[in-house]
Amino acid sequence: MNVAKSKNGVPIRLTTERWFHITEEHSEMAGYYFEVLETVEAPEVIYQGKAGECIAVRVVEKGKYIVAVYRELSRADGFVITAFLTRRRRQLERRRKIWKR
Repeated sequence: MNVAKSKNGVPIRLTTERWFHITEEHSEMAGYYFEVLETVEAPEVIYQGKAGECIAVRVVEKGKYIVAVYRELSRADGFVITAFLTRRRRQLERRRKIWKR
Protein backbone atom coordinates (compact mmCIF):
# COMPACT_ATOMS: atom_id res chain seq x y z
CA MET A 1 0.00 0.00 0.00
CA ASN A 2 1.22 3.47 -0.89
CA VAL A 3 0.04 6.85 0.34
CA ALA A 4 -0.24 10.21 -1.43
CA LYS A 5 -1.00 13.56 0.20
CA SER A 6 -4.08 15.34 -1.15
CA LYS A 7 -4.13 19.10 -1.77
CA ASN A 8 -5.75 19.40 1.69
CA GLY A 9 -2.74 17.61 3.23
CA VAL A 10 -4.74 14.43 3.93
CA PRO A 11 -2.90 11.11 3.47
CA ILE A 12 -4.78 9.16 0.79
CA ARG A 13 -4.23 5.38 0.80
CA LEU A 14 -4.12 3.27 -2.36
CA THR A 15 -4.66 -0.21 -0.94
CA THR A 16 -3.93 -3.50 -2.68
CA GLU A 17 -7.67 -4.30 -2.60
CA ARG A 18 -8.55 -1.00 -4.33
CA TRP A 19 -5.75 -1.41 -6.90
CA PHE A 20 -7.04 -4.90 -7.69
CA HIS A 21 -10.56 -3.46 -8.14
CA ILE A 22 -9.26 -0.67 -10.41
CA THR A 23 -7.29 -3.01 -12.67
CA GLU A 24 -10.14 -5.56 -12.80
CA GLU A 25 -12.65 -2.91 -13.90
CA HIS A 26 -10.22 -0.89 -16.07
CA SER A 27 -7.51 -3.22 -17.40
CA GLU A 28 -5.87 -0.31 -19.27
CA MET A 29 -4.86 1.09 -15.84
CA ALA A 30 -2.46 -1.80 -15.11
CA GLY A 31 0.74 0.23 -15.65
CA TYR A 32 -0.50 3.43 -14.01
CA TYR A 33 -0.18 2.71 -10.26
CA PHE A 34 2.22 5.55 -9.47
CA GLU A 35 0.42 7.90 -11.86
CA VAL A 36 -2.75 7.43 -9.78
CA LEU A 37 -0.83 8.53 -6.67
CA GLU A 38 0.70 11.46 -8.60
CA THR A 39 -2.77 12.51 -9.75
CA VAL A 40 -3.91 12.72 -6.11
CA GLU A 41 -0.77 14.66 -5.09
CA ALA A 42 -0.36 16.93 -8.13
CA PRO A 43 -3.63 17.20 -10.08
CA GLU A 44 -4.34 19.87 -12.66
CA VAL A 45 -7.86 20.24 -11.32
CA ILE A 46 -10.11 18.68 -8.66
CA TYR A 47 -13.87 18.44 -9.06
CA GLN A 48 -16.48 17.68 -6.43
CA GLY A 49 -18.17 14.29 -6.68
CA LYS A 50 -21.88 13.70 -6.10
CA ALA A 51 -21.35 12.01 -2.70
CA GLY A 52 -18.55 14.15 -1.25
CA GLU A 53 -15.68 12.43 -3.01
CA CYS A 54 -12.91 14.33 -4.81
CA ILE A 55 -12.21 13.78 -8.51
CA ALA A 56 -8.60 14.63 -9.37
CA VAL A 57 -7.65 14.98 -13.05
CA ARG A 58 -4.25 15.07 -14.74
CA VAL A 59 -3.08 14.86 -18.37
CA VAL A 60 -1.35 11.58 -19.28
CA GLU A 61 -0.80 12.45 -22.95
CA LYS A 62 -2.39 14.90 -25.37
CA GLY A 63 -6.16 14.48 -25.16
CA LYS A 64 -5.95 11.67 -22.58
CA TYR A 65 -6.55 12.15 -18.85
CA ILE A 66 -6.08 10.06 -15.73
CA VAL A 67 -8.88 10.45 -13.20
CA ALA A 68 -8.42 9.47 -9.54
CA VAL A 69 -11.53 9.43 -7.36
CA TYR A 70 -10.84 9.54 -3.62
CA ARG A 71 -12.48 10.30 -0.31
CA GLU A 72 -11.06 12.23 2.63
CA LEU A 73 -12.50 10.54 5.74
CA SER A 74 -10.82 12.94 8.17
CA ARG A 75 -7.84 15.33 8.31
CA ALA A 76 -5.65 12.25 8.90
CA ASP A 77 -7.07 9.57 6.59
CA GLY A 78 -8.50 8.98 3.14
CA PHE A 79 -8.47 6.42 0.37
CA VAL A 80 -8.65 6.03 -3.41
CA ILE A 81 -12.06 4.75 -4.52
CA THR A 82 -11.28 4.18 -8.20
CA ALA A 83 -9.25 5.49 -11.11
CA PHE A 84 -9.59 5.40 -14.88
CA LEU A 85 -8.40 6.91 -18.15
CA THR A 86 -10.67 9.12 -20.24
CA ARG A 87 -10.69 11.40 -23.26
CA ARG A 88 -14.01 12.95 -22.18
CA ARG A 89 -12.87 15.96 -20.20
CA ARG A 90 -16.08 17.85 -20.99
CA GLN A 91 -18.15 15.44 -18.86
CA LEU A 92 -15.92 16.15 -15.87
CA GLU A 93 -16.07 19.91 -16.42
CA ARG A 94 -19.82 19.90 -15.70
CA ARG A 95 -19.00 19.26 -12.04
CA ARG A 96 -18.14 21.94 -9.50
CA LYS A 97 -14.44 22.77 -9.56
CA ILE A 98 -13.01 22.79 -6.02
CA TRP A 99 -9.30 23.29 -6.83
CA LYS A 100 -7.26 24.30 -9.87
CA ARG A 101 -3.50 24.56 -10.37
